[in-house]
Amino acid sequence: MGNIPDRSILRIERFFVALLCLIFTFAPAMASTTGIQDINAIRKAVETYVHQNTTGLPGQATLTVGAIDPRLQLPACNMPEVFLPTGSRLWGNTTVGVRCSSATPWTIYVPVSVKVMTQIAVAARPLASGQTIGQADILMQNSDLSQQPSSIILDPSQIVGRALISGAASGQAFRPDMLRTPQVIQQGQTVKLMAKGSGFQVSSEGKALANANLGQVVPVRTQSGQVINGIARENGTVEVNF
Repeated sequence: MGNIPDRSILRIERFFVALLCLIFTFAPAMASTTGIQDINAIRKAVETYVHQNTTGLPGQATLTVGAIDPRLQLPACNMPEVFLPTGSRLWGNTTVGVRCSSATPWTIYVPVSVKVMTQIAVAARPLASGQTIGQADILMQNSDLSQQPSSIILDPSQIVGRALISGAASGQAFRPDMLRTPQVIQQGQTVKLMAKGSGFQVSSEGKALANANLGQVVPVRTQSGQVINGIARENGTVEVNF
């Protein structure tokens, strides 16, 4: 063969350089068409699932999706299914599953952190056992619900007028098991019966036949000797509805 002119060699070199650039530029796209699952698509599917399933939480939910090993070589899946593993919840540090039911099935688990910031009711000061709670004893405080017991009270109206079973420290979140409704009727007490009906209201007196907390049903003997049941209210009143 004859000698190749320098210009021809230069053109050949430029051609190979351009070809290599094209290969490296389109390598990811080529990989995606070879049947390898896109890891970013899994991440986006997890984010969408968590967003959709935390919209009803009582507060502002924020999420962080943990790292997915980029070395994973999963078969491509047209419709990956995101699910919550049994026993897990979208709360705090948790795990979300992603699976594919294609001819080559696979399942992976992705770490997720969910924070839910909202106002919770806490003790404004140290409170003693048996103390009846007033509005001034309650402070609303911004908190991450995922770091609190699941039974904490968010609505202060569920606390006012109730008594502490045991003492509460300043800043302690209120829970239903900390509270009881106060006793408002004592057995043998003379109570005021308030009978209500459609368009009328009648009051009389009677004797309570049992102790009763606020809102409980209590039997009362009327002045005529009849025993009727009513709802215990404050100030020694028993409400009877007809």
